[in-house]
Amino acid sequence: MKFSLFAHMERVDDEQTQSELYQEFLSLCDMADKGGMNTIWTGEHHGMDFTIAPNPFLNLVDLAHRTKNVRLGTGTIVAPFWNPIKLAGEAAMTDILTDGRLELGIARGAYSFEYERMMAGGMDAWEAGERLREVIPAIKGLWKGNHTQNSKHYSFPKTSSAPKPLTEKGPPIWVAARDINSHEFAVENDCNVQVTPLWQGLDEVEGLIEKFNQACEMHKKRPKIMILQHAYIGKDEAELAQAAKQLNEFYCYFGAWFKNERPIDQGLIKRLSPEEINTHPFYSEEKIRKDLMIGTSKQVIDRLKHYQDLGYDEFSYWTDSGMSREQKEVSLARFIDEVMPAFN
Repeated sequence: MKFSLFAHMERVDDEQTQSELYQEFLSLCDMADKGGMNTIWTGEHHGMDFTIAPNPFLNLVDLAHRTKNVRLGTGTIVAPFWNPIKLAGEAAMTDILTDGRLELGIARGAYSFEYERMMAGGMDAWEAGERLREVIPAIKGLWKGNHTQNSKHYSFPKTSSAPKPLTEKGPPIWVAARDINSHEFAVENDCNVQVTPLWQGLDEVEGLIEKFNQACEMHKKRPKIMILQHAYIGKDEAELAQAAKQLNEFYCYFGAWFKNERPIDQGLIKRLSPEEINTHPFYSEEKIRKDLMIGTSKQVIDRLKHYQDLGYDEFSYWTDSGMSREQKEVSLARFIDEVMPAFN
């Protein structure tokens, strides 16, 4: 099993400046590179201080000049927000500037907040999925060259990506998948798969790879599959309980952004009260402690061994959490020094 880091700049208030947040991001990425992680993943979001990531290609090119070995991935590009020609060209240029280290993760997106602002007239998840399924074949065709597109959402005459990627046939493409149809689409189109159980537990972890296995059996081929999950490595139960409390608060904010009903001011969502956090209908500190990758080094190793036995190729350590920089760095150091060696 390989290990990677997933990180954004993230905040729910203005206690840290955005410049300070970027320095924190760089520090974590430096640890991942020096610690032997396989990939750094960072995503795309707009107008949200909860996940500050307007163009992951910019961050990855910067990281390419600061790191030596780690691969650099978009986790993920939101396909509907891009013209396929622009996306193919920018991804190819990023592949050149990173010396062939690019991994291109693509998703349909999730936040209606962004759909309302990035797409004229808005967009629903169904249309977003349609666009994703058109963008990926278009990118592959543009990288090959002389590609003509005639589909529902994207049509253009014969075009070639300019530039072409450094990587032969283009960087690996990863598709964020949940339902069986998205798994089947990814496998059929020779794409790797990213899955995210979010706050849900082991049943979801096992169910997601079962869908992947079904898709592989249907198409008689098996790309890679990566699982993305929040993690915290603590030294004792008191520290782990604190981590669960903070991650529970993170998910309460995640849910509030997802519902898109709460006032937003200067990119920050209206603060949740302790009562709103403590009475959430399905998030709780106890459930978060049980279902996320929160534990001592030994507990996390045992759980990751099960993930490995299930067939997951990569575990991506999700560090966005609302925790302090020191907490994030201490936990990541423990993961690198105490957990990863058990899988060498």
